[in-house]
Amino acid sequence: MTTPSQTILHILTLTLLITLTTSQTSTYIVQVQHDAKPSIFPTHTHWYTSTLNSLSELTNPQILHVYDTVFNGFSVKLSPLQASKLETLSGVLGVIPEQVRQIHTTRSPQFLGLEKTDSSGLLKESDFGSDLVIGVIDTGIWPERESFNDRGLGPIPDKWRGECVGVGVGVGVGVKFCNRKLVGARFFAAGYEATNGKMNESVEYRSPRDSDGHGTHTASIAAGRYVFPASTLGYARGVAAGMAPKARVAAYKACWVGGCYDADILAAFDAAVADGVDVVSLSVGGVVVPYNLDSIAISAFGAMDHGVFVSASAGNGGPGGLSVTNVAPWVTTVGAGTIDRDFPASVKLGNGMVIPGASLYGGPSLALGRLYPLNYAGSGSVTKGSDGYSSSLCLEGSLDPGSVKGKIVLCDRGINSRAAKGQVVRKAGGVGMILANGVFDGEGLVADCHVLPAAAVGASGGDDIRRYITSASKTQSPPTATITFKGTRIRVRPAPVVASFSARGPNPETPEILKPDLIAPGLNILAAWPDMVGPSGLPSDKRKTEFNILSGTSMACPHVSGLAALLKAAHPEWTPAMIRSALTTTAYTLDNRGETMLDESTGNTSTVFDFGAGYVNPQKAMDPGLVYDISTYDYVDFLCNSNYTDKNIRAVTRKIADCRGAEKAGHVGNLNYPSLSAVFQQYGKRKMSTHFIRTVTNVGDPKSVYKVTVNPPSGASVTVEPEQLVFRREGQKLNFLVKLHAPAVKLTQGSSVTKSGTIEWKDGKHVVTSPIVVTMQQPM
Repeated sequence: MTTPSQTILHILTLTLLITLTTSQTSTYIVQVQHDAKPSIFPTHTHWYTSTLNSLSELTNPQILHVYDTVFNGFSVKLSPLQASKLETLSGVLGVIPEQVRQIHTTRSPQFLGLEKTDSSGLLKESDFGSDLVIGVIDTGIWPERESFNDRGLGPIPDKWRGECVGVGVGVGVGVKFCNRKLVGARFFAAGYEATNGKMNESVEYRSPRDSDGHGTHTASIAAGRYVFPASTLGYARGVAAGMAPKARVAAYKACWVGGCYDADILAAFDAAVADGVDVVSLSVGGVVVPYNLDSIAISAFGAMDHGVFVSASAGNGGPGGLSVTNVAPWVTTVGAGTIDRDFPASVKLGNGMVIPGASLYGGPSLALGRLYPLNYAGSGSVTKGSDGYSSSLCLEGSLDPGSVKGKIVLCDRGINSRAAKGQVVRKAGGVGMILANGVFDGEGLVADCHVLPAAAVGASGGDDIRRYITSASKTQSPPTATITFKGTRIRVRPAPVVASFSARGPNPETPEILKPDLIAPGLNILAAWPDMVGPSGLPSDKRKTEFNILSGTSMACPHVSGLAALLKAAHPEWTPAMIRSALTTTAYTLDNRGETMLDESTGNTSTVFDFGAGYVNPQKAMDPGLVYDISTYDYVDFLCNSNYTDKNIRAVTRKIADCRGAEKAGHVGNLNYPSLSAVFQQYGKRKMSTHFIRTVTNVGDPKSVYKVTVNPPSGASVTVEPEQLVFRREGQKLNFLVKLHAPAVKLTQGSSVTKSGTIEWKDGKHVVTSPIVVTMQQPM
């Protein structure tokens, strides 16, 4: 029997729980049915406010952003209980918890065949992208850089509807920073400030001005003007240029110290498409979730539906599998590869062994011919205390100046940034640093603008150095070393190589859609940089440089964004899907030795899950012959076949789905994608089979005949019907059927095996290549 005191305690406890549940708020993205607004409300904002006020638990709800172009709805801070109640109301399609995304942090035009003097190639055909606008959603822009000068550019395109708010230091310095090159600059901070409070303007510009450098770098990769001379601390001297040198840039700052908040990213997408951009470049990513819960996927769909091409970085989570992000099929997902340039530095040990490495150190070098005492931070002898693991990572305060002073210190990769480790060593009195990558860290040899003489070495090189230190200590002979910096090296072989950090497939959300789509230059890329950020990115680094060299899929993404602008300028009638098809079906997989590209992380041959369709090839993409087009309603059918509910499909597409009509499409893999991927659950020893239906559009010679060549995945049987496609006019569409049969393979429980091949359509002038991938899985 419950006593009165127990009843009172129960009531108090329940009240406390309700109060806590209500008070613990976070940001949610609310999707609404646009045409459900009652006529009594003059605007959707009035309707949203009234709806929020109707929830008794809410007091003075503050709407952060209202979206009405790529997305219908708003963002607001709610408790989980309030969000749950709001989701039950009429006209609400979904309430999505906000994610915090992270930025995925010149020789590349020449390596890609984009020569300024080329009189017949893609640059000439597209007039260098002069009438196209690329919207860059990132950390903002440093408008004074020469990469964004407007000399010789014509008037801003008439279609442009954007605006330019003040981008000077602090708030609102005026619109003079925009010009005929930088045609728009805006910022979105409500989502960030809803979580973090009012911005600290002593460390961050509350304006479109870039206080990080990432946005300036990516914008100039996509569309930087020709600048000469260009270099970073003397490295990579030459002409700097973006992919589309005459394309216009619109900067949308939605990334701040601590991350990029979904509410702000959505607002940036909404503004960019309303302003009239032709391409959105997004070097930002996060975890993979179903498309109806992914704000980037939803806003990218809205952009695609308006004819805007969206390219996004695949992420830097490689080399592990299933690490790729931004995987929606209406987004072009870009991984990273090398170009034929590097920045070698070598470590010479006291025993004569030379370890290859990389560095962009530009200060005074170590004394020529002198070997310096060498210490391994993980040995424990340089720690304050006994935490050898922490000291090996060279964290702030982990090194003992008495043990480090005057020495070169070997640090292990992990936790803090690469450049920050050098700063720790320098503060402790070290004269140099060797940074050893771990076997599983996925970075490869990334060159950095270190603040002291330093070089990065690979995992095996780090092991060699540790063994040397151990053996030297046993012989009572102090270990020594020096570092030699060798400047810039070009025409490196092999190239390209898949960068270790580049995120890999298979696609975690839809394995039938191959991701990444392709790879582009992303390792050691030279591009514009702000004045107020040192090249190492460290607050203590007061050096100034007009250009910096960075690595990441963040750098690969704007390469494709700029190329998409060139293709759109050359072919205004092409849809986003046609542009992606042109880029992927003409990509290549052989390096400059004529062999399949290597994987930097292993030194072995890379696979389709590493590079997708291959390495981007702009000149061939201009004239691909055939393209695979995809309509908005094809994507609706795809979502139907992916077992999304009608409500979830409407949340993504803003279209009413009739999934009964989608049944004719057969299965998920029948989306008209330029790659073909089959996933089989293997039961017993029976043969697996499936089919793909594809439609190609002729964008080449009006009268042409294409014949198929099949290179089937190992062990599989692939037939194509018909084997010949006869076109009579440009724009004509023809279908073909691919039948695939795969025998059972020996697998352990829960394991899988993947094999890949290609289907090629050739007319004597064009080769239209599609990867075909078979994955066999043994269920648990």
